[in-house]
Amino acid sequence: MTNINLGVAGATGWMGSAIVDAALAAPDITLKSAIARSSAGQDLGVALGREPLGIPVHRDVTDALDGIDVLVEFTSHADAKEIVLAAIAHGVAVVIGASGLSAADYEEVDSKARAAGVGAIAAGNFSLTAAMMLAGAELAARHLPRWEIVDYAASTKPDAPSGTARELAERLRDVREPQLDFPVDQVAGWREARGATVAGTQIHSLRIPSFVVSTEIVFGAADERLSIRHDAGGTPTPYVTGVLLAVRRVRDRIGLLRGLDRLLLT
Repeated sequence: MTNINLGVAGATGWMGSAIVDAALAAPDITLKSAIARSSAGQDLGVALGREPLGIPVHRDVTDALDGIDVLVEFTSHADAKEIVLAAIAHGVAVVIGASGLSAADYEEVDSKARAAGVGAIAAGNFSLTAAMMLAGAELAARHLPRWEIVDYAASTKPDAPSGTARELAERLRDVREPQLDFPVDQVAGWREARGATVAGTQIHSLRIPSFVVSTEIVFGAADERLSIRHDAGGTPTPYVTGVLLAVRRVRDRIGLLRGLDRLLLT
């Protein structure tokens, strides 16, 4: 069994701390370093309110990369790209979990990763059931030409649409452009009420308390509808398995693979 030396960016956050626990319990992963600006200079265990772990917490990503095989990134959308590109430039493979990156950002990540000869895996949602939603939506889009996406998240989520909804829209663009029976730019009244156009798909982002991340795609045909919806609960548990799968597989790749469902098929 090959050991993986791991770093976690956003290690004291909601998702990052769950990845820390999973990495510490995994026999083939050694957690070597962490990035968390608010806890920089501390031991990771102390920063998490536990006994010391002997794992340093860094402020700067470049200080956390020596001896690291894979960096897991779960930070803010404002910091994610900088962290990911720094890791790639250092020859470190990356697993990207933050939402808010654009299609152009991912193209740059892919280009830089190929040039550096390292792998990158990104997913708007690392839940296995969310991956199945995405795969099912791709199948449906081949046969049903009309769809729209509803993106639900907590009222405090700063980015819209969610990474899951954005990834879904961009993936379906590779299948076909959805058919609109009435053009959005000709809507009478408030055109914004028809949502944002992302990769050709209308996305409606709701930000309401009690949601974590839920994504629903609604397909319509003559006298029938198909809804495919993924709902996440209030813990990071659904995402850990997918993240660890990506950690274990990313070093076998060169360039960016986007979508956990695609990783499940390889």
